[in-house]
Amino acid sequence: MSWWQNGVIYQVYPRSFFDSDNDGMGDLSGVTVKLPYLKKLGIDAIWLSPFYPSPLHDGGYDVANPRDVAEELGGLKSFDSLSRNAKELDIKLIVDLVPNHFSKDHPWFRSALTSKPNSPERALFHFQDGKGSKGEHPPNNWISLFGGPAWTQVIESDGNPGQWYLHIFDSSQPDLNWTNQKVRNDFIETIRFWLARGVSGFRVDVAVGLIKDMSYQDDPQPQLRVDAMRLDLYDPEHPEKSEEIRKWANNSPLFDRDEVHKVYQEWQEIFDQQTSEVFAVAEAWAYPIDRAMAYAKSLGQVFNFDFMIVPFKARTLADTITNLIRAANDYSTYPTWVLSNHDVSRVVTRLGGGDTGLAKARAMAVLTHFLPGSIYVYQGEELGLPDANIPPNLRLDPIWEKSGHTQIGRDGFRAPMPWDNRKPNRGFSNAEKTWLPSPDDWQVLDVPTQENDPSSTLWLYRNLIKSRKTKTLWQVPLALTKASPEGELLAVWRSDCGLCLVNTGEKNVSYDLPFPMELVISSSDIGIEVTKSAVVVPVNTALILSKL
Repeated sequence: MSWWQNGVIYQVYPRSFFDSDNDGMGDLSGVTVKLPYLKKLGIDAIWLSPFYPSPLHDGGYDVANPRDVAEELGGLKSFDSLSRNAKELDIKLIVDLVPNHFSKDHPWFRSALTSKPNSPERALFHFQDGKGSKGEHPPNNWISLFGGPAWTQVIESDGNPGQWYLHIFDSSQPDLNWTNQKVRNDFIETIRFWLARGVSGFRVDVAVGLIKDMSYQDDPQPQLRVDAMRLDLYDPEHPEKSEEIRKWANNSPLFDRDEVHKVYQEWQEIFDQQTSEVFAVAEAWAYPIDRAMAYAKSLGQVFNFDFMIVPFKARTLADTITNLIRAANDYSTYPTWVLSNHDVSRVVTRLGGGDTGLAKARAMAVLTHFLPGSIYVYQGEELGLPDANIPPNLRLDPIWEKSGHTQIGRDGFRAPMPWDNRKPNRGFSNAEKTWLPSPDDWQVLDVPTQENDPSSTLWLYRNLIKSRKTKTLWQVPLALTKASPEGELLAVWRSDCGLCLVNTGEKNVSYDLPFPMELVISSSDIGIEVTKSAVVVPVNTALILSKL
């Protein structure tokens, strides 16, 4: 088994992690400063969200140079220092690749804007003539994921409106043409660049989006293609409704086209040539689940998005776990478990917020760490952070503006970490103003407060990760997953030596044990009594027990 198939990987959003130079924005030196904290947490690797030079029209995912580090984040020297220090602590690094698009500030696109139609420079992107007598209308009816047309018209060198370029996100993010060999070669060079600097893996942004329908025909259902990419429209409790939406993601003009796997197979050949184990994990909104697992076959892993939206209900959890593990086994890979990331509401908020949301989130953490496969922990998840309430005038996510202020955007998931509430900006930075504000409602969620409380979420995560590495029950296959007849209690067995129970109901539930067991971990600080024959599981609580 490779380290990443059962590892714990911690996602860092660098601009919000820790500000080492007090300019109001987190940086890679800040990640280096906090390596002892991450080592104590027990993680195996750090996944760094984009740190590249960027005009920041989309939080750094508009990359102006994929083989450099933004100066405000410390430059390449800071990355090399982080790489050396992480290696000394046996912590691996995973970097974000953003292959679907470049920033409009990338030299390629600047050159394309000053070049003629049908030139080699424009062939690196998707430039097309518009419709209408003067080309005044977009080439087709494709829609951007951020709202509005997926095309923007340029002004040519003669001062007149000219061709249009494709962008499935913001207009500042022109899509690359992956049928162009120069594009493929350039990203292979980027991969080799970061491998030479010691990275152990890559997270592939929008892995489903690289290959487009080069005929550029109108889409009969453009809005449904966009809806198929939105997690908030899926209802795991009514899979038939979700499947009706999800089917529009399959082999569409913009997403999940079969040809994309030829690109990733080329990358895998490079990974296989390395002296140490290298892998990639795909961000792939692909359905049904077998199409998602095809990305794991091509790259190594694919994110499991269903677990980020599944409701806190035993029967739905049982079905989701069973289906994901079945699919992973079918493709000879290992599942991934993700409760939150920089693009979705934090698990505490998603499950109701407040004390109830936190209790359910802690129970989900216990369940997740019990399951076979790898775990992705988003920064602050180990502190039980909810979404931050960012005032409208301080929101930076383009979704907020592009949606006409109907979608709040992702800023609330990316607020600065609360390192110490006794310090300015909760210990994130000494700057007068930070790039996003530090929330006022995280007073008891900082690190020192939780360090001194053995019942805290931080202690729970440390114990889960430690137990995951020491208990043999975490290394064996899943034996059985089921919900109680009443649909309130989830029971997950690991080859008769380990048991996880999750009470998703509204009253305490007694569970009969087939043989004597001992309590390993509880998500609740309520006293749990285990007799020789039974255990009572409190409401919104998860327990892990092992055989005596």
